[in-house]
Amino acid sequence: MNPRVNVFAAAPALMKDFRLGSMDLAATANFDPKLTELVKLRASQINGCANCINLHATEARDQGETEQRIYLLPAWREAPCYSARERAALEWTEALTRLSEGFALGSAYETLKAHFSAEEQVKLTITINVINGWNRLAVGFNLFADPAQIKAANQSAA
Repeated sequence: MNPRVNVFAAAPALMKDFRLGSMDLAATANFDPKLTELVKLRASQINGCANCINLHATEARDQGETEQRIYLLPAWREAPCYSARERAALEWTEALTRLSEGFALGSAYETLKAHFSAEEQVKLTITINVINGWNRLAVGFNLFADPAQIKAANQSAA
């Protein structure tokens, strides 16, 4: 697979800011890292982003997530291995990621607020927005990188 544009070469300062964006860092601070990776993985599955699916499945494993829960994520509604809190986050993820499809945002929000504080709701929503942005960059420009390369690039840019 050949990228259409090397976004990191074309706009290095902008991409460094986006990759290490304080918004994403703030959103994930003091938030459950396993749940964060499940949310990023689910949004990436919906958006068909192979790069981000690969990356966030790897990162979920690194956070201690089980293979079963990673594999069952597309069927989270039917799978018994997710908590009510995780289900609320996944429903909110799907509602925001599929916003243009007229997903039941009101119902998803009611479920969300039953399990997340107002601050957590904002952090989760920003996390969803950031991963949807990454999905659009990766799919739009045909990007694919090994998770180890991404991790190394993030560490060197920090």
